[in-house]
Amino acid sequence: MSSDSQHDTRIEHRRQVLYWRLLAGVFDGEEATPGLEKMSAQIATEVGMPQSVLDSRLAIETVTQRYPELAQEFESLYPAQEGDEAQVEEIFEQGGYNDAHDDRTLRRALLLSKMMLNVFGPNASREVMTAEGYNQWLKDVGAMERSFGHNPGDLRSGRRGPRPGEMAPDGSGGPGHGFDISNEELSETLKGMEKDIVKRMALREVLKDSKLAAKLTPSMPLIEQLLRDKSNLSGVVLQNAKLLIKRYVDELTEVLRFEVERAKTGKVDHSVPPKRVFRNLDLKRTIWKNLTNWDPKEKRLYVDRLFYKHTAQHKMANDLIIVIDQSGSMLDSMVNCAILASIFAGLPRVNAHLIAYDTRMIDLTAHVKDPFEVLLRTNLGGGNDWHVAMEPVKQKIKDPRKTAVVWISDFYEIDVEHLLAECKALKESGVHFMPVGSVTSTGYFSVNQWFKQRFKEMGTPVISGSVKGLIKEIKQFVGS
Repeated sequence: MSSDSQHDTRIEHRRQVLYWRLLAGVFDGEEATPGLEKMSAQIATEVGMPQSVLDSRLAIETVTQRYPELAQEFESLYPAQEGDEAQVEEIFEQGGYNDAHDDRTLRRALLLSKMMLNVFGPNASREVMTAEGYNQWLKDVGAMERSFGHNPGDLRSGRRGPRPGEMAPDGSGGPGHGFDISNEELSETLKGMEKDIVKRMALREVLKDSKLAAKLTPSMPLIEQLLRDKSNLSGVVLQNAKLLIKRYVDELTEVLRFEVERAKTGKVDHSVPPKRVFRNLDLKRTIWKNLTNWDPKEKRLYVDRLFYKHTAQHKMANDLIIVIDQSGSMLDSMVNCAILASIFAGLPRVNAHLIAYDTRMIDLTAHVKDPFEVLLRTNLGGGNDWHVAMEPVKQKIKDPRKTAVVWISDFYEIDVEHLLAECKALKESGVHFMPVGSVTSTGYFSVNQWFKQRFKEMGTPVISGSVKGLIKEIKQFVGS
Protein backbone atom coordinates (compact mmCIF):
# COMPACT_ATOMS: atom_id res chain seq x y z
CA MET A 1 0.00 0.00 0.00
CA SER A 2 1.38 3.43 -0.95
CA SER A 3 2.13 6.03 1.69
CA ASP A 4 -0.66 8.25 0.31
CA SER A 5 -3.19 5.42 0.62
CA GLN A 6 -2.04 4.67 4.15
CA HIS A 7 -2.36 8.36 4.99
CA ASP A 8 -5.89 8.58 3.56
CA THR A 9 -6.94 5.42 5.43
CA ARG A 10 -5.58 6.84 8.67
CA ILE A 11 -7.60 10.06 8.25
CA GLU A 12 -10.74 8.12 7.35
CA HIS A 13 -10.36 5.87 10.42
CA ARG A 14 -10.01 8.91 12.65
CA ARG A 15 -13.09 10.51 11.20
CA GLN A 16 -15.02 7.26 11.72
CA VAL A 17 -13.95 7.26 15.37
CA LEU A 18 -15.58 10.69 15.78
CA TYR A 19 -18.78 9.62 14.05
CA TRP A 20 -19.04 6.34 15.99
CA ARG A 21 -18.72 8.41 19.15
CA LEU A 22 -21.49 10.69 17.85
CA LEU A 23 -23.79 7.75 17.09
CA ALA A 24 -23.16 6.23 20.51
CA GLY A 25 -24.03 9.53 22.20
CA VAL A 26 -27.19 10.14 20.16
CA PHE A 27 -28.70 6.66 20.15
CA ASP A 28 -27.49 5.33 23.49
CA GLY A 29 -28.06 8.63 25.26
CA GLU A 30 -24.95 8.01 27.33
CA GLU A 31 -21.27 8.72 27.09
CA ALA A 32 -19.34 6.86 24.42
CA THR A 33 -17.01 4.01 25.39
CA PRO A 34 -13.78 5.06 27.15
CA GLY A 35 -11.80 3.94 24.11
CA LEU A 36 -13.72 6.20 21.72
CA GLU A 37 -13.50 9.08 24.19
CA LYS A 38 -9.74 8.68 24.53
CA MET A 39 -9.15 8.49 20.76
CA SER A 40 -11.43 11.49 20.16
CA ALA A 41 -9.50 13.51 22.74
CA GLN A 42 -6.23 12.65 20.96
CA ILE A 43 -7.69 13.72 17.60
CA ALA A 44 -8.86 17.04 19.07
CA THR A 45 -5.39 17.72 20.45
CA GLU A 46 -3.68 16.86 17.16
CA VAL A 47 -5.80 19.30 15.13
CA GLY A 48 -5.54 22.10 17.68
CA MET A 49 -9.09 21.90 19.05
CA PRO A 50 -9.94 22.45 22.75
CA GLN A 51 -11.20 19.45 24.70
CA SER A 52 -14.42 21.34 25.43
CA VAL A 53 -15.70 20.46 21.94
CA LEU A 54 -16.07 16.90 23.25
CA ASP A 55 -18.23 17.92 26.22
CA SER A 56 -21.90 17.89 25.18
CA ARG A 57 -22.85 19.42 28.53
CA LEU A 58 -21.26 22.70 27.47
CA ALA A 59 -23.46 24.94 25.30
CA ILE A 60 -22.08 25.83 21.88
CA GLU A 61 -22.42 29.46 22.91
CA THR A 62 -20.15 28.81 25.90
CA VAL A 63 -17.50 27.16 23.71
CA THR A 64 -17.51 29.98 21.15
CA GLN A 65 -17.27 32.57 23.93
CA ARG A 66 -14.17 30.86 25.30
CA TYR A 67 -12.75 30.25 21.83
CA PRO A 68 -14.09 33.01 19.51
CA GLU A 69 -12.15 31.62 16.55
CA LEU A 70 -14.47 28.60 16.51
CA ALA A 71 -17.62 30.69 15.98
CA GLN A 72 -16.94 31.17 12.28
CA GLU A 73 -16.02 27.52 11.83
CA PHE A 74 -19.36 26.44 13.36
CA GLU A 75 -21.30 28.72 11.02
CA SER A 76 -19.23 27.59 8.02
CA LEU A 77 -19.84 23.85 8.38
CA TYR A 78 -22.19 24.04 5.40
CA PRO A 79 -21.55 26.86 2.89
CA ALA A 80 -24.57 29.05 2.23
CA GLN A 81 -24.15 29.26 -1.52
CA GLU A 82 -22.17 27.82 -4.38
CA GLY A 83 -18.73 29.36 -4.51
CA ASP A 84 -18.47 29.67 -0.72
CA GLU A 85 -16.31 26.54 -0.46
CA ALA A 86 -13.20 28.57 -1.29
CA GLN A 87 -14.04 30.95 1.55
CA VAL A 88 -14.51 28.02 3.92
CA GLU A 89 -11.16 26.58 2.81
CA GLU A 90 -9.51 29.89 3.70
CA ILE A 91 -11.24 30.03 7.09
CA PHE A 92 -10.02 26.58 8.08
CA GLU A 93 -6.50 27.13 6.74
CA GLN A 94 -5.86 30.42 8.56
CA GLY A 95 -4.70 28.48 11.62
CA GLY A 96 -1.45 27.57 9.86
CA TYR A 97 -1.68 23.84 10.46
CA ASN A 98 0.84 21.41 8.92
CA ASP A 99 -1.76 19.61 6.82
CA ALA A 100 -4.65 22.04 6.30
CA HIS A 101 -6.86 19.67 4.33
CA ASP A 102 -6.66 16.78 6.82
CA ASP A 103 -7.05 19.10 9.79
CA ARG A 104 -10.06 20.74 8.20
CA THR A 105 -11.72 17.35 7.64
CA LEU A 106 -11.22 16.29 11.25
CA ARG A 107 -12.05 19.70 12.74
CA ARG A 108 -15.25 19.72 10.76
CA ALA A 109 -16.13 16.25 12.06
CA LEU A 110 -15.44 17.36 15.63
CA LEU A 111 -17.63 20.47 15.31
CA LEU A 112 -20.44 18.54 13.63
CA SER A 113 -20.30 15.92 16.41
CA LYS A 114 -20.42 18.64 19.04
CA MET A 115 -23.41 20.30 17.41
CA MET A 116 -25.39 17.07 16.89
CA LEU A 117 -24.70 15.75 20.38
CA ASN A 118 -25.82 19.01 21.95
CA VAL A 119 -29.10 19.00 20.00
CA PHE A 120 -29.95 15.29 19.76
CA GLY A 121 -27.85 13.74 22.51
CA PRO A 122 -28.13 13.42 26.31
CA ASN A 123 -28.97 17.13 26.80
CA ALA A 124 -32.38 16.57 25.23
CA SER A 125 -33.05 13.26 27.00
CA ARG A 126 -32.90 14.22 30.66
CA GLU A 127 -35.70 12.70 32.70
CA VAL A 128 -36.49 16.10 34.21
CA MET A 129 -35.63 19.16 32.12
CA THR A 130 -34.78 22.40 33.89
CA ALA A 131 -35.47 25.90 32.59
CA GLU A 132 -31.72 26.39 32.08
CA GLY A 133 -31.47 23.10 30.19
CA TYR A 134 -34.39 24.01 27.95
CA ASN A 135 -32.90 27.42 27.14
CA GLN A 136 -29.51 25.86 26.42
CA TRP A 137 -31.13 23.39 24.04
CA LEU A 138 -32.91 26.23 22.22
CA LYS A 139 -29.62 28.10 21.81
CA ASP A 140 -27.85 24.98 20.54
CA VAL A 141 -30.65 24.40 18.02
CA GLY A 142 -30.21 28.03 16.96
CA ALA A 143 -26.50 27.41 16.39
CA MET A 144 -27.35 24.37 14.26
CA GLU A 145 -29.85 26.41 12.25
CA ARG A 146 -27.23 29.07 11.54
CA SER A 147 -24.82 26.37 10.46
CA PHE A 148 -27.44 25.04 8.04
CA GLY A 149 -27.95 28.51 6.58
CA HIS A 150 -31.08 29.61 8.43
CA ASN A 151 -31.99 32.18 11.01
CA PRO A 152 -32.33 30.84 14.57
CA GLY A 153 -35.88 29.53 15.00
CA ASP A 154 -36.51 28.89 11.29
CA LEU A 155 -36.17 25.10 11.32
CA ARG A 156 -37.64 24.67 14.77
CA SER A 157 -40.78 26.55 13.76
CA GLY A 158 -40.78 25.40 10.14
CA ARG A 159 -40.17 28.87 8.69
CA ARG A 160 -38.05 29.31 5.58
CA GLY A 161 -36.29 32.50 6.54
CA PRO A 162 -33.18 33.97 4.92
CA ARG A 163 -29.67 33.32 6.13
CA PRO A 164 -28.59 36.08 8.54
CA GLY A 165 -27.64 39.13 6.48
CA GLU A 166 -28.95 37.58 3.24
CA MET A 167 -31.55 39.39 1.16
CA ALA A 168 -33.64 38.25 -1.75
CA PRO A 169 -33.52 40.24 -5.02
CA ASP A 170 -36.60 42.18 -3.94
CA GLY A 171 -34.91 43.08 -0.68
CA SER A 172 -37.37 41.15 1.45
CA GLY A 173 -35.15 38.24 2.37
CA GLY A 174 -34.85 34.99 0.51
CA PRO A 175 -35.05 31.32 1.37
CA GLY A 176 -32.34 29.84 3.52
CA HIS A 177 -29.58 27.85 1.87
CA GLY A 178 -27.12 25.40 3.29
CA PHE A 179 -27.37 21.80 4.37
CA ASP A 180 -29.36 19.97 1.71
CA ILE A 181 -31.71 17.85 3.81
CA SER A 182 -35.46 17.66 4.17
CA ASN A 183 -36.37 20.81 6.06
CA GLU A 184 -39.85 19.44 6.67
CA GLU A 185 -38.61 16.27 8.36
CA LEU A 186 -36.01 18.10 10.42
CA SER A 187 -38.55 20.73 11.42
CA GLU A 188 -41.06 18.09 12.54
CA THR A 189 -38.33 16.27 14.51
CA LEU A 190 -37.27 19.43 16.32
CA LYS A 191 -40.86 20.45 17.09
CA GLY A 192 -41.57 16.97 18.44
CA MET A 193 -38.44 17.07 20.59
CA GLU A 194 -39.30 20.50 21.96
CA LYS A 195 -42.83 19.46 22.83
CA ASP A 196 -41.48 16.41 24.66
CA ILE A 197 -38.87 18.51 26.49
CA VAL A 198 -41.52 20.95 27.70
CA LYS A 199 -43.58 18.04 29.03
CA ARG A 200 -40.58 16.87 31.06
CA MET A 201 -39.90 20.28 32.55
CA ALA A 202 -42.02 19.99 35.71
CA LEU A 203 -43.35 23.29 34.44
CA ARG A 204 -45.48 24.09 37.47
CA GLU A 205 -42.44 23.74 39.73
CA VAL A 206 -40.43 26.07 37.49
CA LEU A 207 -43.24 28.65 37.48
CA LYS A 208 -43.27 28.73 41.28
CA ASP A 209 -39.88 30.45 41.11
CA SER A 210 -40.20 33.82 39.36
CA LYS A 211 -36.46 33.98 38.68
CA LEU A 212 -36.50 30.58 36.97
CA ALA A 213 -39.69 31.45 35.08
CA ALA A 214 -38.07 34.65 33.77
CA LYS A 215 -35.28 32.54 32.24
CA LEU A 216 -37.71 30.54 30.11
CA THR A 217 -37.78 31.32 26.41
CA PRO A 218 -41.40 31.48 25.21
CA SER A 219 -42.15 29.09 22.34
CA MET A 220 -45.24 27.53 20.78
CA PRO A 221 -44.91 24.18 22.65
CA LEU A 222 -44.41 26.05 25.93
CA ILE A 223 -47.41 28.31 25.29
CA GLU A 224 -49.51 25.28 24.29
CA GLN A 225 -48.67 23.55 27.56
CA LEU A 226 -49.53 26.67 29.54
CA LEU A 227 -52.83 27.25 27.75
CA ARG A 228 -53.93 23.64 28.16
CA ASP A 229 -53.03 23.69 31.87
CA LYS A 230 -54.16 27.24 32.74
CA SER A 231 -57.32 26.11 34.55
CA ASN A 232 -55.13 24.20 37.01
CA LEU A 233 -52.82 27.12 37.76
CA SER A 234 -53.20 29.72 40.49
CA GLY A 235 -51.29 32.32 42.46
CA VAL A 236 -47.71 33.09 41.47
CA VAL A 237 -47.68 30.11 39.09
CA LEU A 238 -50.59 31.55 37.10
CA GLN A 239 -49.07 35.03 37.20
CA ASN A 240 -45.77 33.78 35.76
CA ALA A 241 -47.63 31.73 33.16
CA LYS A 242 -49.52 34.83 32.03
CA LEU A 243 -46.27 36.80 31.78
CA LEU A 244 -44.77 34.10 29.55
CA ILE A 245 -47.84 33.98 27.32
CA LYS A 246 -47.86 37.78 27.04
CA ARG A 247 -44.16 37.85 26.14
CA TYR A 248 -44.75 35.36 23.35
CA VAL A 249 -47.85 37.18 22.09
CA ASP A 250 -46.05 40.55 22.09
CA GLU A 251 -43.05 39.14 20.21
CA LEU A 252 -45.21 37.39 17.62
CA THR A 253 -47.42 40.47 17.25
CA GLU A 254 -44.44 42.54 16.12
CA VAL A 255 -43.56 39.93 13.49
CA LEU A 256 -47.12 39.62 12.17
CA ARG A 257 -47.72 43.39 12.22
CA PHE A 258 -44.70 43.80 9.96
CA GLU A 259 -46.13 41.19 7.59
CA VAL A 260 -49.48 42.98 7.50
CA GLU A 261 -47.87 46.36 6.86
CA ARG A 262 -45.77 45.16 3.95
CA ALA A 263 -48.55 43.08 2.33
CA LYS A 264 -50.15 44.61 -0.74
CA THR A 265 -53.47 46.28 -0.13
CA GLY A 266 -56.74 46.14 -2.08
CA LYS A 267 -57.24 46.62 -5.80
CA VAL A 268 -56.44 49.99 -7.37
CA ASP A 269 -59.46 52.07 -8.40
CA HIS A 270 -58.67 53.09 -12.00
CA SER A 271 -61.79 55.24 -12.16
CA VAL A 272 -60.03 57.79 -9.95
CA PRO A 273 -57.43 59.92 -11.83
CA PRO A 274 -53.92 59.65 -10.36
CA LYS A 275 -52.69 62.51 -8.24
CA ARG A 276 -50.00 64.45 -10.11
CA VAL A 277 -47.44 64.46 -7.32
CA PHE A 278 -43.82 63.38 -7.45
CA ARG A 279 -44.28 60.26 -5.32
CA ASN A 280 -46.78 58.92 -7.89
CA LEU A 281 -44.51 59.58 -10.89
CA ASP A 282 -44.20 56.46 -13.09
CA LEU A 283 -40.59 56.99 -14.13
CA LYS A 284 -40.21 53.89 -16.33
CA ARG A 285 -43.39 54.59 -18.29
CA THR A 286 -42.48 58.27 -18.65
CA ILE A 287 -39.08 57.41 -20.15
CA TRP A 288 -40.54 54.73 -22.44
CA LYS A 289 -43.30 56.99 -23.78
CA ASN A 290 -40.83 59.83 -24.47
CA LEU A 291 -38.08 57.82 -26.20
CA THR A 292 -39.08 59.38 -29.56
CA ASN A 293 -37.81 62.68 -28.12
CA TRP A 294 -34.26 61.39 -27.69
CA ASP A 295 -31.67 63.77 -29.20
CA PRO A 296 -28.59 61.69 -30.17
CA LYS A 297 -26.46 64.76 -30.82
CA GLU A 298 -27.04 66.37 -27.45
CA LYS A 299 -27.54 62.95 -25.78
CA ARG A 300 -30.59 64.23 -24.03
CA LEU A 301 -34.14 63.00 -23.58
CA TYR A 302 -36.74 65.70 -23.85
CA VAL A 303 -39.86 64.95 -21.85
CA ASP A 304 -43.08 66.55 -23.03
CA ARG A 305 -45.47 64.35 -21.04
CA LEU A 306 -45.37 62.88 -17.55
CA PHE A 307 -47.13 59.69 -16.50
CA TYR A 308 -48.35 58.93 -12.99
CA LYS A 309 -49.35 55.76 -11.17
CA HIS A 310 -52.89 55.14 -9.96
CA THR A 311 -52.78 54.77 -6.20
CA ALA A 312 -56.42 55.33 -5.20
CA GLN A 313 -58.16 52.22 -3.90
CA HIS A 314 -61.76 51.14 -3.62
CA LYS A 315 -62.72 52.22 -0.12
CA MET A 316 -65.59 50.72 1.79
CA ALA A 317 -66.47 49.76 5.33
CA ASN A 318 -65.70 46.05 5.74
CA ASP A 319 -66.89 43.50 8.25
CA LEU A 320 -64.24 40.84 8.80
CA ILE A 321 -65.53 37.73 10.58
CA ILE A 322 -62.83 35.22 11.56
CA VAL A 323 -64.07 31.80 12.67
CA ILE A 324 -61.53 29.44 14.22
CA ASP A 325 -61.90 25.74 14.88
CA GLN A 326 -60.18 25.42 18.29
CA SER A 327 -60.41 21.64 18.55
CA GLY A 328 -57.53 19.18 18.57
CA SER A 329 -54.15 20.52 17.50
CA MET A 330 -55.32 23.93 16.28
CA LEU A 331 -53.19 25.92 18.75
CA ASP A 332 -51.00 27.52 16.07
CA SER A 333 -54.13 28.80 14.34
CA MET A 334 -55.65 30.10 17.55
CA VAL A 335 -52.54 32.08 18.51
CA ASN A 336 -51.80 33.44 15.04
CA CYS A 337 -55.43 34.36 14.27
CA ALA A 338 -56.05 36.00 17.63
CA ILE A 339 -53.10 38.28 16.90
CA LEU A 340 -54.04 38.86 13.25
CA ALA A 341 -57.63 39.72 14.21
CA SER A 342 -56.35 42.30 16.70
CA ILE A 343 -54.08 43.87 14.06
CA PHE A 344 -56.83 44.07 11.43
CA ALA A 345 -59.26 45.38 14.06
CA GLY A 346 -56.91 48.34 14.44
CA LEU A 347 -57.10 49.25 10.75
CA PRO A 348 -59.46 52.01 9.63
CA ARG A 349 -62.84 50.99 8.17
CA VAL A 350 -62.49 47.39 9.38
CA ASN A 351 -64.96 45.90 11.85
CA ALA A 352 -63.30 42.71 13.03
CA HIS A 353 -65.20 39.87 14.71
CA LEU A 354 -63.68 36.73 16.21
CA ILE A 355 -65.50 33.47 16.92
CA ALA A 356 -63.92 30.25 18.24
CA TYR A 357 -65.67 26.91 18.41
CA ASP A 358 -65.30 23.22 19.17
CA THR A 359 -68.54 21.63 20.37
CA ARG A 360 -69.42 25.02 21.85
CA MET A 361 -69.05 28.55 20.52
CA ILE A 362 -67.40 31.52 22.18
CA ASP A 363 -67.76 35.02 20.70
CA LEU A 364 -64.48 36.82 21.38
CA THR A 365 -65.31 39.99 19.45
CA ALA A 366 -65.40 42.12 22.62
CA HIS A 367 -61.74 41.22 23.22
CA VAL A 368 -60.60 41.16 19.59
CA LYS A 369 -58.08 43.97 20.12
CA ASP A 370 -56.38 42.09 22.96
CA PRO A 371 -54.99 38.73 21.71
CA PHE A 372 -53.59 37.95 25.15
CA GLU A 373 -57.08 38.15 26.66
CA VAL A 374 -58.49 36.10 23.78
CA LEU A 375 -56.07 33.24 24.42
CA LEU A 376 -56.84 33.19 28.13
CA ARG A 377 -60.54 32.78 27.32
CA THR A 378 -60.17 29.88 24.87
CA ASN A 379 -60.36 26.20 25.74
CA LEU A 380 -58.32 24.12 23.32
CA GLY A 381 -59.21 20.52 22.59
CA GLY A 382 -62.35 18.45 22.33
CA GLY A 383 -64.42 17.70 19.26
CA ASN A 384 -65.78 20.07 16.64
CA ASP A 385 -69.29 20.96 15.54
CA TRP A 386 -69.59 23.76 12.99
CA HIS A 387 -73.33 24.20 13.66
CA VAL A 388 -72.63 26.14 16.88
CA ALA A 389 -70.67 28.80 14.97
CA MET A 390 -72.65 29.22 11.74
CA GLU A 391 -75.74 30.91 13.22
CA PRO A 392 -73.74 33.61 15.11
CA VAL A 393 -71.82 34.27 11.89
CA LYS A 394 -75.06 34.81 9.93
CA GLN A 395 -76.33 37.19 12.57
CA LYS A 396 -73.21 39.35 12.20
CA ILE A 397 -73.62 39.80 8.42
CA LYS A 398 -75.30 43.14 7.72
CA ASP A 399 -74.15 43.84 4.14
CA PRO A 400 -72.97 40.59 2.47
CA ARG A 401 -70.98 42.37 -0.26
CA LYS A 402 -68.98 44.23 2.35
CA THR A 403 -68.36 41.19 4.53
CA ALA A 404 -65.58 38.60 4.52
CA VAL A 405 -65.96 35.34 6.44
CA VAL A 406 -62.62 33.63 7.09
CA TRP A 407 -63.33 30.05 8.22
CA ILE A 408 -60.21 28.37 9.60
CA SER A 409 -60.37 24.61 10.12
CA ASP A 410 -59.10 21.25 8.95
CA PHE A 411 -62.77 20.65 7.96
CA TYR A 412 -62.95 17.17 9.49
CA GLU A 413 -66.50 17.94 10.50
CA ILE A 414 -69.77 16.14 11.08
CA ASP A 415 -72.70 16.68 8.67
CA VAL A 416 -70.36 17.67 5.82
CA GLU A 417 -73.04 18.03 3.12
CA HIS A 418 -74.98 20.50 5.23
CA LEU A 419 -71.85 22.53 6.00
CA LEU A 420 -70.99 22.73 2.30
CA ALA A 421 -74.52 23.90 1.52
CA GLU A 422 -74.27 26.62 4.18
CA CYS A 423 -70.91 27.79 2.79
CA LYS A 424 -72.39 27.92 -0.73
CA ALA A 425 -75.29 29.98 0.60
CA LEU A 426 -72.87 32.46 2.17
CA LYS A 427 -70.96 32.83 -1.08
CA GLU A 428 -74.11 33.18 -3.20
CA SER A 429 -75.40 35.92 -0.88
CA GLY A 430 -72.37 38.02 -1.84
CA VAL A 431 -70.18 37.28 1.17
CA HIS A 432 -66.47 36.98 0.40
CA PHE A 433 -66.02 33.46 1.82
CA MET A 434 -62.46 32.27 2.54
CA PRO A 435 -61.91 28.68 3.67
CA VAL A 436 -58.45 28.40 5.26
CA GLY A 437 -56.38 25.44 6.43
CA SER A 438 -54.96 25.61 9.95
CA VAL A 439 -52.86 28.77 10.02
CA THR A 440 -49.29 27.93 10.98
CA SER A 441 -45.90 29.54 10.53
CA THR A 442 -44.84 26.64 8.29
CA GLY A 443 -47.67 26.59 5.77
CA TYR A 444 -48.08 22.82 6.18
CA PHE A 445 -51.57 21.73 7.12
CA SER A 446 -54.00 18.87 6.84
CA VAL A 447 -57.41 19.52 5.28
CA ASN A 448 -60.26 17.11 4.58
CA GLN A 449 -59.65 16.25 0.91
CA TRP A 450 -63.39 15.96 0.23
CA PHE A 451 -63.91 19.57 1.31
CA LYS A 452 -60.78 20.71 -0.47
CA GLN A 453 -62.15 19.45 -3.78
CA ARG A 454 -65.68 20.78 -3.18
CA PHE A 455 -64.44 24.23 -2.21
CA LYS A 456 -62.32 24.31 -5.37
CA GLU A 457 -65.34 23.43 -7.48
CA MET A 458 -67.29 26.14 -5.67
CA GLY A 459 -64.72 28.74 -6.75
CA THR A 460 -63.34 29.30 -3.25
CA PRO A 461 -60.24 27.09 -3.02
CA VAL A 462 -58.79 26.48 0.43
CA ILE A 463 -56.17 29.14 1.13
CA SER A 464 -52.71 27.90 2.01
CA GLY A 465 -52.31 27.36 5.72
CA SER A 466 -49.47 29.89 5.94
CA VAL A 467 -49.85 33.13 7.86
CA LYS A 468 -48.54 35.12 4.89
CA GLY A 469 -51.12 33.61 2.55
CA LEU A 470 -53.97 34.58 4.86
CA ILE A 471 -52.62 38.09 5.39
CA LYS A 472 -52.41 38.62 1.64
CA GLU A 473 -56.00 37.48 1.04
CA ILE A 474 -57.47 39.56 3.88
CA LYS A 475 -55.45 42.64 2.94
CA GLN A 476 -56.71 42.40 -0.64
CA PHE A 477 -60.28 42.39 0.61
CA VAL A 478 -60.16 45.11 3.26
CA GLY A 479 -58.01 47.35 1.04
CA SER A 480 -56.49 49.20 4.01
